[in-house]
Amino acid sequence: MSNNGKVNLLEKRLMKLVIVGHVDHGKSTLVGRLMSDTDSLPDGKLDFVKDVCKRQGKEFEFAFLLDALEEEQDQGITIDTSQIFFNTKKRRYVIIDAPGHKEFLKNMVTGAANAESALLLIDAYEGIQEQSRRHGYILKLLGLTQVAVVINKMDLVNYDPEVYYKIKSEYTKFLSSMGITAREFIPVSAKLGVNIAKASEEINWYKGPSILGMLDQFSEKQPPTHLPFRFPVQDVYKFDERRIISGRVESGTVKVGDQIVFSPSNKVGVVNSIEAWSVENQPIEAKASESIGFTLDEQIFVERGDVATLKSDLPIVSTTFDVNVFWMGKRHLEKGRTYTLKLTTQEVVCEVVVFKKVVDASTLETLEGQEFLAKNDVAEVTLRTITPVVFDLFGSIPTTGRFVLVDGYDVCGGGIITTYTPNKTDRLRDEVRHRDFHWLKSDIKLEERAYRNGHQSTLILIVGSSGLGKSKLAKYLERKLFELNYQSYLLDGRNVALGVSADIELQQKKQEGEVLRRFGEVAKLFLDAGHVVISTSNIFNQEDHTDLRLLVEPCQVVEIFVTDEKETSKNCDIKLSRVEAEKESEASNTIYEYLKNKKIPKYKKSIWEPYVGIYCVSFFNLHYYCL
Repeated sequence: MSNNGKVNLLEKRLMKLVIVGHVDHGKSTLVGRLMSDTDSLPDGKLDFVKDVCKRQGKEFEFAFLLDALEEEQDQGITIDTSQIFFNTKKRRYVIIDAPGHKEFLKNMVTGAANAESALLLIDAYEGIQEQSRRHGYILKLLGLTQVAVVINKMDLVNYDPEVYYKIKSEYTKFLSSMGITAREFIPVSAKLGVNIAKASEEINWYKGPSILGMLDQFSEKQPPTHLPFRFPVQDVYKFDERRIISGRVESGTVKVGDQIVFSPSNKVGVVNSIEAWSVENQPIEAKASESIGFTLDEQIFVERGDVATLKSDLPIVSTTFDVNVFWMGKRHLEKGRTYTLKLTTQEVVCEVVVFKKVVDASTLETLEGQEFLAKNDVAEVTLRTITPVVFDLFGSIPTTGRFVLVDGYDVCGGGIITTYTPNKTDRLRDEVRHRDFHWLKSDIKLEERAYRNGHQSTLILIVGSSGLGKSKLAKYLERKLFELNYQSYLLDGRNVALGVSADIELQQKKQEGEVLRRFGEVAKLFLDAGHVVISTSNIFNQEDHTDLRLLVEPCQVVEIFVTDEKETSKNCDIKLSRVEAEKESEASNTIYEYLKNKKIPKYKKSIWEPYVGIYCVSFFNLHYYCL
């Protein structure tokens, strides 16, 4: 308790509130009135503004209080007007992005405010406007359920209950179409202070709570500890010879001894310690909404954008998913252009694949045949990213199912992930994840084999059309690397097809992607043994190389494209013409120099050279590529 008998404000719970509404529907007046009626203004500020109005010969309005605060902010004197505080007997409130703030709408749609409750303002005289409907849709995107509708300026319609009930009926129907139920429709006059802090005789036909009474009925948002553990990595710090992985627990709990998985890499570690700031004793458990760091029992490479989860509750990892998006960009959202998708701490390039449904946010009417998204419209679209994204459906875990879109340097849209249908690569990724989790791992690490061999394990793919000399080049390269003490091996896809894949028809194997999978699993065994694997296989398509890279991670893949100069390759490490490929010695030197520049052979040789390479192949592991 303070000296004056009031509850210490610092001891009160803080609830985050947004106030939305059409321009000139009275947001600034309402905020000023809330601050005044709760005695939350700086000392003397109300009298000062009234005196200024008197000297200027104009009528005082509560909206001027925000103007005065903004003027002081510009002079570096007082508070950030994007966050306005007031308090009741029950709790403290912070209004996120006060009316007039330039980033108000943008911050709302991105979910940056992380609001717990909302007041949606409608002018009784003007009625429901276009922006009123758009703001309703934004609240849906934010996942806000504690919403009250404030029908302001009732004094301008003589507190007519018919006006109130007409707006209530129409807007209730609109909100219901989006699955939103308003907790209350509150008739007020912010200018006159009617029904702001307490019930008023002017509207005795209304039996519900005042605005402050309604706000105090809202429940405090509880951290989502009941949901699966999600921890987007913000950064990794080295401290006291420890690598501390830092971030915020978005949902769930984690404790010392838990085995966690980092997606999308599938790296696994055990929590060795939890590091908290400014505490005497370090905790053994961390919960949702807490910003922490933790260390692992062994050092593995993770980076910003990775998402840590428990092994028992894995997130979705994919490059394609369906979303609801709200667009605010000056330029249209359209196919053929790329954007940056930001989801938790991840940033990846994406594009629109399909416009499933474009909707006018003010009417919720479908815009038939529209293949773009204009400012203030919403749409159901399919997005595709160039690299895998870690996420959950918004309905399951909101914090990892909400994203923003950036066009250039501007945040131009935001939305939620609604549905996801796994494709071939996604199914393969799940198979690889299962394999890696159950793989009988050798105690000899890849780094140890690389040190012994003098080089890293690498898959070299020599691709291109038939008849361009790829096979001769591959054999020459294998011999050259062998003579340079590389553990090199020529693995042709046809050999795999004739061997471990001889049990099914080739055409069937191609259709089902089984040729690629079995080849990748065999290559994985050689790479795990520390070899440089060379392949000339045309038995799978070039677009399958993404899946092949997935199968052999974390080993490097070097792609060499041999062309007759009429062909092009979007993604290759080395491009050789037919003439260059036929000069095997020069071409092999080119490849070897590339490997050196990639630091593949830069490990110092030890006393073990020459040696006999020994590798333990478990029948348990063979089981996974033979499935």
